Formats: sequence, C-alpha cells, structure tokens
Amino acid sequence: MAAEQIDTDRLVLVPLRVDHAHEMAGVLADPALYTFFAGAPPTAEVMRTRYAHLVAGSPDPAVSWCNWVVRLREADCLTGFAQAIVTRSVQGSTAVISLVTGRPWQGRGIGGEAALGMLGWLRDRGVDTVVADIHPDNRASAGAAARSGFTCTGELHDDKLRWRLHLSGTPR
Repeated sequence: MAAEQIDTDRLVLVPLRVDHAHEMAGVLADPALYTFFAGAPPTAEVMRTRYAHLVAGSPDPAVSWCNWVVRLREADCLTGFAQAIVTRSVQGSTAVISLVTGRPWQGRGIGGEAALGMLGWLRDRGVDTVVADIHPDNRASAGAAARSGFTCTGELHDDKLRWRLHLSGTPR
C-alpha cells in the first residue's frame, strides 16, 4: 500500500516527498507543538534525512508506511502531516495513525478534516481497525478522535492512551 493524494473540502493530503522538508521544518518550528510528544523543532536537514527514510518505505513487506503533508488549498501552504502505519496479517489489517497540525493552523478543524479524509482512504483500501495513541492531557486531539468515531480503550501505550476505531462497520 502506498500513499496517494487525498482531497477533502479544504485540504489536499499530498504523499510525502523529501522536498517537503524545508517547508515542513517551518510548520513544525514552534516549541509549544512538542508539549504532548517527545522532541524539539527539527531543522530542514533533519527533516530531509527523516523524510528520505520514510519515503524509502518499510523494510517489512507486511507493513506499509503511508505519509502525507497536509496542504490548505485556500492559502496554498502546508499546515501539518498525517501518517498511517498499516500492518496486514491473516487476522486483518490495522493502521496506527498520527496527525500533527502546526500551531498557527490549530483550532480550525484542519486536523479533524485530514483525519476523516485519511480514514476514508484507509477504509476504501480494506483496513479493518485504526488506532491512535493520544497523551491523556491532549484534550484537543482526544476531542478530534471522539468526533471521528474513535473510542478510548483505557489502555496505555507508552505514556499515551490508546484510541480505537473499527472501520468495517462505518459507512462509505
């Protein structure tokens, strides 16, 4: 499975390329963005190296790395990224997703709209279950997950709560 362009009302989720690194380093530059996950604002060079690794894909044929940058059409700028790590097995397929919206674009529903676009794309490709790990204090992400149909399982994964959505029963 490889990332493909996903169009929503206001957004275009564009498959990740190494040349997105410079603009994304700016999107991810605010230190406050790292309140709920480890790390610090990356340099463009760090992003180029990271993106080259991600674009190369998973070495495991049962695992697909699907990565997108999120472009806001009206402003023609990148606002964040979306990722789905899809694992296929005889029991079905599961995607672990993450989304990050840069601070200047938070609070506008961009993350939720990107999530719904990605969830539809995953469902259309036969993914059964989607999980997201959200820091217990990250109310904005928990709210977006709940609005997207996820349920908090109460399970801790590292220091984050696991949220789960079964796509097999959701409408197309």
